[in-house]
Amino acid sequence: MAALDDLFAQLRVATAPTEIEALQNGIWQLWLDPGDVVLDKQLEEGMRALAAGDFSHAIHEFTQLTTAKPDFAEGWNKRATAYYLRGEYRASLLDIAETLRREPRHFGALAGWAAILRMLNDGPRALRVLQRLARICPRLPGLQSQLRDLRDQLGNSGQ
Repeated sequence: MAALDDLFAQLRVATAPTEIEALQNGIWQLWLDPGDVVLDKQLEEGMRALAAGDFSHAIHEFTQLTTAKPDFAEGWNKRATAYYLRGEYRASLLDIAETLRREPRHFGALAGWAAILRMLNDGPRALRVLQRLARICPRLPGLQSQLRDLRDQLGNSGQ
């Protein structure tokens, strides 16, 4: 998709936080469009359930969405989020992998993956994921300090 590629090209060189946010919002808008009215309603229902804290219902809706349209990366990402919020990190990591298989530049999935790895005390892998995220959006607010902190932590722990 040319529009998505163009937004990512701009995101790589964007420097102002407001510009980065606007570009990310544009990318999210494209990602959140399953291209089908019925699937769009299902996505909305899952997102409402997620926002309400009804993670089981959200997982159900996103599972139906990923079954109906397996190539829709955002269905997998939303279900990964629901699993994460329910504390099911293994299931979340599996869905993050599916998201990234469909959209390797998915900065939301990469950020979630790094957060889970840090929670699981896997600093070296978290660092690699954050470095991958930095190649997509090097000036993402807070990213450079996360990288620095993680490098310092790993350097001080002898890893």
